[in-house]
Amino acid sequence: MANESPIPVVVNGAAGKMGREVIKAVANAEDMILVGAVDRNPDYRGQDVGKVAGCGELEVPIVDDLQSVLVLATQEKVQGVMVDFTHPDGVYDNVRSAIAYGIRPVVGTTGLTPEQIQDLADFAEKASTGCLIIPNFCIGVVLLQQAAIQASQYFDHVEIIELHHNQKADAPSGTAIKTAEMLSELGKTYNPTSVKETETITGARGGLTGENIRIHSVRLPGLIAHQEVIFGAPGQIYTLRHDTMDRACYMPGVLLAIRKVTQLKSLVYGLEKIL
Repeated sequence: MANESPIPVVVNGAAGKMGREVIKAVANAEDMILVGAVDRNPDYRGQDVGKVAGCGELEVPIVDDLQSVLVLATQEKVQGVMVDFTHPDGVYDNVRSAIAYGIRPVVGTTGLTPEQIQDLADFAEKASTGCLIIPNFCIGVVLLQQAAIQASQYFDHVEIIELHHNQKADAPSGTAIKTAEMLSELGKTYNPTSVKETETITGARGGLTGENIRIHSVRLPGLIAHQEVIFGAPGQIYTLRHDTMDRACYMPGVLLAIRKVTQLKSLVYGLEKIL
């Protein structure tokens, strides 16, 4: 990389918990340069993002105008990347804006609908601009999902429990939805009915996804991100679980995505597609 220009990176949601980790990771990556930091929280406006993230002064102020930062990024020698960890309400517009400016999005924000993802895929395809939407950047989660696919060959009953901190805005998590989608694509229907169920409290049995898979969401302070995929059969239970103790575990996946998206000309969904 010595003779190549570093990848210009914009971090949207820079003052959030995940955003701060991304700032530190990008600042320490020799093949990347932080060119913009965006956050809508007025408490951080104008502050040096490096100081906010705890990695020292980076001479990049936090601003609340994504458009202006995207314009700035277009002036770099090589095509830039926007990493988005914001809020489900705004992520769709953020990604469309980045693609429109020729900035490649790497999206960790969950909550996009299938219709929105398809629209963004069409837009990225027309613009010949790479885009990565990653429900979970942790390598361990990918391994859990692959193990779940293997287990599904031998179990007909499965449910998913996902547990997150109580500041997570969307439910179920994008990771749980992605896991259910992967199991649903295997050509079998799960959880054959053995009794007529009645919910005395609406939602007690969780949300029902494709191929009859149920997802249960827990939101509590003290949690970060956790998921269980539980398979059942007569006389046995097989449980796969992944626990996140520190958000730093996502950073190898984020840095990998930043590097990989520069090679793409369309939208790709899921970390497993780029490993």
